[in-house]
Amino acid sequence: MSGSASSPGHERLLPPVTAEDFGLEFRVVARGGIRRGIRLERAFWMSLKQMAENRKCTIGMLIDEIAESQPQTGNLTSAIRVACMRGLAEENLTLRRLASINTINAILVACPSPAFALASSKKILTFNSPFQQLVKRQLPIAPNDDARHDLKLALDLNVADIFTRLDANGESPVATGFVIGAGERRYRGQLNAVRAPVVEPELLMAFVFGG
Repeated sequence: MSGSASSPGHERLLPPVTAEDFGLEFRVVARGGIRRGIRLERAFWMSLKQMAENRKCTIGMLIDEIAESQPQTGNLTSAIRVACMRGLAEENLTLRRLASINTINAILVACPSPAFALASSKKILTFNSPFQQLVKRQLPIAPNDDARHDLKLALDLNVADIFTRLDANGESPVATGFVIGAGERRYRGQLNAVRAPVVEPELLMAFVFGG
């Protein structure tokens, strides 16, 4: 029995690999008077193209650099494959560092208007000082209380609908009304919601613009 197909109910851990990814492609790369005939799987050519675009250079320049840095191996195609894998791994690490709750906090702190990050459960995960001041001003607490522990949030659009609209509108901000309440007090306002730059879980960043 082939092990390539997932069993029913089994969640894939990797994206599917197609026959085209395995297909070998021969190209002649010329630079500085040197011509190199290279046969690589199409997936590696795609990786080289992406790396060249990111670095604003040509594929020939990349291969030149790989050839110069790995003269002892004598196997240029293997060196190219390793360089592609290392490049992707380094890019992934950089993106993961950027795609974190620390980045969200930095964006919120830099925002002069009230803003907060919201989980799919409508739980506010983090917020900035202007939002904290908004809550204190609109929903004051008793003199002996240290904080609002009974704060509740309601959106005119549910979180799933907001994500659907973000996907449909090319990630353009989605405007919606909201209500925050504590005890008997309520405050209604308007906010723009965007997808937070994190890998998982899906979070929203909400920027208050009116009330």
